[in-house]
Amino acid sequence: MKQNNNFSTQVIHAGEQSTYADNTIFPAIVTSSSFIKRSLDDSPDYAYGRVGNPTRHAYETSIARLENGHGAVACASGMAATATVLDLLPKDSHVIVMAGVYGGTFRLMQDYRGKTSGLSASYIDLNDLEALAASRQDNTRLIWIETPTNPLLQLVDIQRVTDFARAHGILTCVDNTFCSPWNQRPIELGVDLVMHSASKYIGGHSDLIGGVVVAAGEQLFARLRAISMAIGAVQGPFDCYLALRGLKTLDVRMERQCSNAAQIARYLSQHPLVEEVYYPGLESHAQHELCKRQMRTGGAVVSLKLKADRQAMTPFIEQLSIFVLADSLGGVESMINHSYSMSHNSLSHEQKINIGISENLIRLSIGLEHVDDLIADLDAGFERLRTACA
Repeated sequence: MKQNNNFSTQVIHAGEQSTYADNTIFPAIVTSSSFIKRSLDDSPDYAYGRVGNPTRHAYETSIARLENGHGAVACASGMAATATVLDLLPKDSHVIVMAGVYGGTFRLMQDYRGKTSGLSASYIDLNDLEALAASRQDNTRLIWIETPTNPLLQLVDIQRVTDFARAHGILTCVDNTFCSPWNQRPIELGVDLVMHSASKYIGGHSDLIGGVVVAAGEQLFARLRAISMAIGAVQGPFDCYLALRGLKTLDVRMERQCSNAAQIARYLSQHPLVEEVYYPGLESHAQHELCKRQMRTGGAVVSLKLKADRQAMTPFIEQLSIFVLADSLGGVESMINHSYSMSHNSLSHEQKINIGISENLIRLSIGLEHVDDLIADLDAGFERLRTACA
């Protein structure tokens, strides 16, 4: 496939999508756990499902191409993908992590890897280069970049961090879940690894659990493949099929969802019952210029703080008929999430407040519905909130 094809063409055709039935228009779902050797000297492309699968290969090569990487490994979940990256590190390694990182990532590093493999982590604002330099230790092996962060949508200047990391021989990984390769291409900014929770925008239909790690170079990809085969936390063929099917509509989905999100962010920024809006696509956002440099749009997630306490938020959320209260994001349907009690529930009250997650904060994942209907739905919630606060 020519390298200069537009993204909208790449999402349909990228990767190695032919199968043994090479006249199918879409790769077959190959569920076999084992593959037949024709003789003792036969070396078929596939031997055992944990090691390789045609459906998984089609998906992995497609997402690798879309991220402009060398190769990808599809994992059983986004957290399995994160764990696979951490398995690249030697025992007693130190990791520098963007402050306000996803709660599940924080929990894995602090509560599990910190106790089982001696992993230590420093949580800082990666845009503060002095703090970054001060955090580096002799055993620092990885900088974990989440941009935008969940749920406050803080951005990290990827190029500046990768320049620092490269100068000190440190690996970099970007959690690109909130953007997808449609909105941000970290490898083109010098990143070594890109990770996704594929359950979000990659799949796009709220019907699969999966994760994926894309490696920029051949040697790093070979190490990832070896780890994937060893621990076996691979994505099953049916979920790989769903993820690949989702990829094919990524361009049109993201275009609509990000357009809807930008309009909703502008609407919310003028609403008298909204204390603050978090959306890097707004010109008023402190990192708007950085957003324009490394992202195509401000994304499809909008977070906001209401002028209300926890008790008054309940009627607001219950009034909504289009937005659904759910833990995930990135689907075709619009979702609302109360970060304090949902996505970041595992953090202590003090930890939440320290990173800006208060009880009046909500996160909106904007879907494909008509934007006028979404705004009308929010209007109904605000009217209920106004009554509750009267």
